[in-house]
This record gives sequence, structure tokens and C-alpha cells, in this order.
Amino acid sequence: MAVADRTSELTRARRLIFQDHLGEAMAVVDRVLADDQSPHDRVEALTLRLIALINMGRSADYPAALDAGLAAASQVQDPAQYGELQALAAIVALRAGSLDRCARALVHGSRALGAVELTDETTAWGWHNLAMAYSYTGFHGHALAAMERAREVAVEVGSPTANTDFAAPQIRLRLAVDLDHRGDSEGCQRILRDIVHDLERKQKDNEVDRLRPIARGAMGYAIVRMGTLGTVRSGIEAWPLLESGGMSTRARDLRTLGAVCQAIAERRPIEAVARLETADVSEDSLGGAELHRLRALAHLGAADYRLAYHADRSSFRVAVAQLDRLRDLFVEGVAALLDHEDMVRRIDFHRGEAQTDPLTGLPNRRYLEEHVAKLFETGGRAVLGVLDLDGFKEVNTVHGHLSGDLVLQRFAGVLNRVMRKGDFVARYGGDEFVVVLPTTSAGEAREIARRIGAAVAAEDWQSLVPGTPVGVTIGWAGLSGEHFDSVAEAFEAADHAMLRAKAPRPRAAS
Repeated sequence: MAVADRTSELTRARRLIFQDHLGEAMAVVDRVLADDQSPHDRVEALTLRLIALINMGRSADYPAALDAGLAAASQVQDPAQYGELQALAAIVALRAGSLDRCARALVHGSRALGAVELTDETTAWGWHNLAMAYSYTGFHGHALAAMERAREVAVEVGSPTANTDFAAPQIRLRLAVDLDHRGDSEGCQRILRDIVHDLERKQKDNEVDRLRPIARGAMGYAIVRMGTLGTVRSGIEAWPLLESGGMSTRARDLRTLGAVCQAIAERRPIEAVARLETADVSEDSLGGAELHRLRALAHLGAADYRLAYHADRSSFRVAVAQLDRLRDLFVEGVAALLDHEDMVRRIDFHRGEAQTDPLTGLPNRRYLEEHVAKLFETGGRAVLGVLDLDGFKEVNTVHGHLSGDLVLQRFAGVLNRVMRKGDFVARYGGDEFVVVLPTTSAGEAREIARRIGAAVAAEDWQSLVPGTPVGVTIGWAGLSGEHFDSVAEAFEAADHAMLRAKAPRPRAAS
């Protein structure tokens, strides 16, 4: 397949995804990946494959697909492609329940796309997907700004479909229902009216059929959602728009919830409640609070004010839970920044990349061995500990290597925070770290071990790698004043001690 043919096929694949023909798009992408391709085309193909998987809801395939895309992007160094992949990484992290990784990816994506000097259509799509990621996370203002930037770039590069491809009424729809969930129904109705006015303009200009299917579905939902709040738009049929919304998970959810909205608006509250009882929708589509809010409106229509009140309270609690998580993340981020600043101060004498681990910022194995050798040469006494992360293999398997790197970085920060002044901490390799405690007694070493274990146990690993516990096992050498003839002998003794500590203990005879 010639280079021009591959580029044309990838453009076609993106258009197929846009039109919700996901299976056909995957087939095109797989054909391109099976052929020899340029590094740039490979990144584009892997990016489109991940987009298709996300729209198909195949969450088990996300980590491997994301790792493959990021690995390919590291060879190309194209900020537009890297920025789009980071936007998708944010969506993957959010759906895995990790707001921490999601926020990191959003920042990386925004910075990469902002650094693009020669814009093209890939840049526009990068901003588009970043806007979607912001919207899912609840950063609605950022989402609207990113989508406007996507539209500006599309106009700059001469895209003939800039006003339809980057309309994205679903972003404004999520903002509207979020306002309603948190008690601002007037603000919700104002945005819904703006969406419907936009639909009327596009009908007048014969542009509705050129919109992305999910955009038509969002406009249809805006109409029926207005009806739940007592506003009826005559002359505009919502259901044909919802039906033309495609077959993605989000489109199906809009139809499911749209039928509930229609029943509420047409004063069939019992039917609305019954539909809600069997509704199976993703929280990503319109937020986890939407089911509770529609249930409140249905009970209100049935004049069951007690149930309406309780459902409305549930809607508010779910809506603000994300804000609470964001506040917690802000506090954790400040703490991590302080840890990093402290770490930089403590290792500022480690000059040059040859002596520093680039991932964690700690001294590397080479510098560690030099440090211990000098200690032995001068007759110094020290306790040496080898630390191994429990569960790290599962982190990489379940969440991907990007999450594994974040776990290693956070663990390095934990170590730096609990060690004493004068202690030496290094990354030995993989998930092994080493601490060197000068002039330390056995009791002091045990206290250090307790502090490390407690700090690791107290860390919020669930927000970073949900469902995969992380622990630490420590092996010590030098506790009994034993003498070692070489650095290698000391490391070997500590490593054996760590393996003995990790080995399961035999059960007592009954």
C-alpha cells in the first residue's frame, strides 16, 4: 500500500468513526497496521484504533491500546499526535476510576497541543478529543474553550466541515444537566434553549444531516429534557434526532433516557419510573446524577413529594461527589509538589543524568553503588535495605505501563517523605528500591520499616490504580553488625532477606 493510499485510508477511518461506523473503521485501521507504514501513520492508526475501542466500550482493551499508541508516539515526537493520545488517556483513566491519572493526562494533552506551531487537521481533532475528556471529567469551561480552539484550528487549515464536525452540542448538554443536578434549573434551561436555537439555525441552513450522529442525538435529548422542566418546543421532533444518534454506548443511553424524559414531559410519570427501574446506562454519558434527577422529576409528576425529595437529594450528592474528589486531588497534588521540592533539595548534589533515575528523580543504581563503596572504604557502618513493591506486576498487567510509572513515582515520593535526614534512597531497578541508613541500630531500622509500611498503606492507591492493591516488602542487611567484603555481597544479603520476608509463612500444625 503506497504512503498516499495509507494516509487516505486513515482519513477515511476517522470519518467512519465520526459517522459511528465503528466496525468498518476498525477493519480499515487493522489493514493499515498490517502493512508497512511510516511512524507517523502508525501513531495515527493506533490513535484511531483507541478512539474506536472507547466508542465501542471495550474497556478491557484500553490499557494495551493506549500503551501501544504512546510507545509509537514517543518515536515520532509530534506534539499534535501526542496531545490527542493524552486526551484519550484522560478518558481511559476516568473510566478506570482514576481521577489522578485523568488530571495528569489532561494537563499533558493541553500543554502538548498548545505547543503545536504548524497546525493541521490532526491538531483540530486533538483539541476536539481533549474537549470531550474535559467534559466527561466535569471541567465544562475548559471543555467549551478546547472545542472553540478545535473549531478555530479547523477553520485555519481550511476544513470545509469545521462548523459541523466541531459543533459538539453534547458538551453544552452535559453542562446543562450538571447545572440541573446541582440545583440551577434556570441555568440548565437557558443552555438547553441555546442548543435548540442552534438546531433551528442548522435546520434552516440544511446542515443537520451533516452533523455527527451523536451531535444529533444530543440535540434531540436537549428538546425532551426541556420538557421535563416544563418547557415545550413545538414544531421540532426530538425522536428522529435521537434515533439518528448512532449505535455507540452514549447514543443508546441518550435514547434510553430520552424515552424517560418524554414520558415525564407527557405526564406519564408511572411509565417514567418503570423505565428508570430497568435503565442500564453509563455514568459517562450524562453523569451518574441524571438517573436520580429524572427519578425526582417523575415522582414530582406523580405528586409523590417525599420520594421526589429523596431522589433529588441523591442527585445532588452524586453531582457534588466529583467536586469533592477534585478537591482531594488538589490537596494531594500540593502535597506531591512539596514532596518533589523536598526531594530536589535533598538530591541536588546528584549532578548529571548518569547518576539519576529519570523516572523518579532518585539516585540510580550506579550512584548507589558508588555511595556504598565510599562508605565501606572510609570504614563507615550502615544498614542496607532492599524494598520490593508488592502487586506491581498486576499494576502493569491490568492498568498498563503508564500507570506503573506513576506508581513508581508516587512510591519514590513516599520514601523521600518518611526517611530521616542523612538517609540515602535510590531506585535499584524495576520495582526495587534501596535505602542506606548510616549508623543505625536494629531497633531504628525496624521503626523505619514500620514508617515505610504505614505510609505505603495510607497512600490512596485506589484513585491511581483502582482494584489493584500496592504494598511493600523490605529485606535488611547489616542489622546484626555483620561485615561484608564487597558492595555486591551487601546487596545480595539484603536481597535474600527481602525474598525471605516475601515468602509465605508455613501454617502451624493443627
